[in-house]
Amino acid sequence: MDWEEKTISSTPIFSGRIVRLRVDQVSLPDGSQSKREIVEHPGAVAILPLDVDNMIWMVSQYRKAVEQVLLEIPAGTLEENEEPLHCAQRELAEETGLKAEEWQEIIQYYCAPGFCDEKTVIYLARNLEPETSLSPDGDEFLELVQIPLEEAYRRVIDGRIVDGKSIIAIQYAVHKYLSSHDKE
Repeated sequence: MDWEEKTISSTPIFSGRIVRLRVDQVSLPDGSQSKREIVEHPGAVAILPLDVDNMIWMVSQYRKAVEQVLLEIPAGTLEENEEPLHCAQRELAEETGLKAEEWQEIIQYYCAPGFCDEKTVIYLARNLEPETSLSPDGDEFLELVQIPLEEAYRRVIDGRIVDGKSIIAIQYAVHKYLSSHDKE
């Protein structure tokens, strides 16, 4: 069976600084029709800055959409025609004041494909060095936090770290860098 939904029409609803919203009229595989509300996002990057002592450099910041302060790995939105690695390097410097000598792409994933086309690329950044002082965007207020990988993993398991990109990156790092004994 062909599961693809064919777009009949698309109506722009909103265009903002970061996202756009549209409503698509679609034809379903059984021939019936439905509407899909779609958030268009330019894509994002996230960085797992992990130093030689397995300390993760994270940021604590208020997130209006969920009305709470979250502990997250550094991240940012791609600018128009920007390569993801360049964005990751820029965001790492802005949010942590660090640069990394080693970069490795961990994974690419869709954040909420039921209604949004945002794709995030997560990078591992190693061999960290100070580069600049913090220079977050003008509307960003954040605190830099260093946390041992083991503690970050405990916070994922007990629900204190709830940000998806951070959970993915921390679980990757635990799998890659800690033995089974260290995870207990």
